[in-house]
This record gives sequence, structure tokens and C-alpha cells, in this order.
Amino acid sequence: MSSIPTARDYTKASVLDAVLSEAPLTRTRLIELTRLSQATVSRKVDELLFDGFLVEQGVDAVVRRGRPSTYLDVPGTAGHIVGISFGTRTTCVLVTDLRGREIRHIIVPSLEGGDVGTTAEWLVDLIVETSDSAEGPLRQIVAALPGRVPNGTNWSGKPESRKIFLASRLQSALEERLKAPVTVESDANASLRGILKDDARIGNAALFMLSTVLSFAGCTDHEIAKGRSPAFGDLGGVLFSGVGNETLDGLLSTTGLLQFAQGRGLDLEGIEALWSQPQEMASRAEVVEAFTTAIVTAVGAVAVTLDPESVYFVGRLSPLVDEVLPEARRRLAQSLPTVPEIRVVPQVIGLSVARGAAQAGLALAQSRLRESMLEARSEGQSL
Repeated sequence: MSSIPTARDYTKASVLDAVLSEAPLTRTRLIELTRLSQATVSRKVDELLFDGFLVEQGVDAVVRRGRPSTYLDVPGTAGHIVGISFGTRTTCVLVTDLRGREIRHIIVPSLEGGDVGTTAEWLVDLIVETSDSAEGPLRQIVAALPGRVPNGTNWSGKPESRKIFLASRLQSALEERLKAPVTVESDANASLRGILKDDARIGNAALFMLSTVLSFAGCTDHEIAKGRSPAFGDLGGVLFSGVGNETLDGLLSTTGLLQFAQGRGLDLEGIEALWSQPQEMASRAEVVEAFTTAIVTAVGAVAVTLDPESVYFVGRLSPLVDEVLPEARRRLAQSLPTVPEIRVVPQVIGLSVARGAAQAGLALAQSRLRESMLEARSEGQSL
């Protein structure tokens, strides 16, 4: 039998795409989305029901002539997705169905220390526990790691870098144990994906993740921007903040800012104490001034190079960004002809990034299903 997809194959794939994007939906709505004839949609729905990618459930409450229209949905047995936020302090595993509907999530303290094998086994156990009630095959895993994901053979052992290690080896270890495709991306990319999902109007935007390390993500025409090398997005390590010899990472990460504050005489056990507890006024003012300058430098850098409509800040330093934002906007207005919209986006630590990772997993799994459908030319070939 020919392996070249036919027009009928593409039609079936387009019906599946529409169902995965909006289910549960009626056949009438499916016709509107695909712009196919009623007879064609009916045939392809029957095929997808037979394949196990559709189920009929519920009845459309709108009264129409003829037979009541049932809702079409994607069954749990069609498979599930796992999104992981693997942070320095917190790890979240989120499981969704193929429509992106949450099945379950777990948030736990991250594993301290351990080699790649130990870490992979710990993550596998966490994924298995979270996926206990999920049905069907595990279609895709996306793990979001903090900041930069180098490809070295060891990590430095510093607290801020324990989870920033060996993306390729961790990926291989998870794939071997779970028998499912695994992709690794930055926590900033995953966070921005979640924001894009909630607002389809966003075109060009930049995001700074102010967490244990500083990480950056950007999008163009609502699509996540990706560079040619691992250096893409590493603004924190190469750009100076405008304060002495401090880099952006030295002032816009929790680790860097804590060290800077301690060097200015503030005895902080954790960075949150900078805004949640009374501090010596002069020293705190010096730290806040340096942080404000770094925010202005970061926004200015992306404004003149990427021309984003919006710049988002997320992460553990968000309360401090809220505090300095009015002054930062004032300074930017003095140096830029047009200041992008700057927003602090509230997020649930761990869960918001895991949701973005799951969104990336859904896109990959749905694309793979479409390709498999177009390639499934011999009878009995499964998806």
C-alpha cells in the first residue's frame, strides 16, 4: 500500500486537530472549525471513534430540528502528558490529558544532591505516583529546568546550580525508564508558554524569570523564540547591570541579590526578608536602588534589541519588582521613545512552570499524532 498521505488522510488529521484544540464540541462546531461538509465530518468522526481518539458523551442543550447533537470528546485512554518544573527548591509534576485538562499534580521539595541516575529515579517515582490515575499511553514528558541548561559532565555543587545540569543525560535516563519521549527546556520558556496560553493576543514579548538564577525567554508572533546555541537568552551572565561590576544575574537572581545585600551589611537568612521584615534603612535603600537600576538595564536591553510590546517579570523576586516598578518606568521613559508594557505576573511556584511545560508537551504530542496519522498507511498500524 502507498505510504504517501492522501487528501482523505489530511482531512482526518484536520478533524483530529480541531477536536484536540476545543473538545468537548458538537459536530456542528466541528464543521465550523474545519469548514468541511457535514458528510465528510461525519465519516472522519466515525473513523476517529473507531481509532479510540473520540468518544460521544452528553447532549447539546440547544433545541434544533432533527436528532439531538451529542458532544465529542477525547477519552482519557487516548493518552496523557507530563509537565515538570524541576527547580532548585521545589519540584512540581503535572499530568494532563490530551486536551490539556489537569488530571493531578504534586509539589514537593526538590531532591538535594545526588547524581543523574539518582535524580532520574527520584523523578520517575514522582511521575509514576502522579500519573497513577491517568489512562492510556504516556505521550510526552517536558521537564523545565531553572535558567541555563549546560551540557557538561558535572555541575559545580553550588546550591544555585544543583538542578542546572546535564540536560541530555537526565533526558536519556528518563526516556530509558519511562519509555516515553522527553524534552528539556528552560523554566523561563515554560513560564512564558503559560502566559501565551492565557492570552492569545500577545505577539512579541519578553519574560525575565527572577529566581535562584536569572533566565530569559522571548516570543515573536506568539511563538517562543529559540536560538541556535545554548547561549541564547543568557543575558544575565553577559550583560552588566549598571551597578559597578555586577552582572544582571548578580542582582536579578535570588542568590546574587542575597550576596549583594549581605555585602551591604544586611543580615538576611533568605532574600524574602528584604521586603517582609524591617531592615536597616540606608543599607536596604542601597540594595533597592541597585535592583531598580538592574531592572531598568534589563528592560532597556530587550526594548532596543527585540522591540517587545510587553515585558513580564515572574519568580521569587516579584514582590520587589512590584515595589520598584513605578521608579523603573519613570527612568525608562526618560531614555526610551516608547516604553513597553511592564507587568509582574503572579504565579504559583512550581505549578505555573509545570503548566507551561505541559503545554509544550501537548504541542509535541499533538504534532506527533498528526504525523503518525498521515504515515499510517498499512492496515492495523496504531497511533
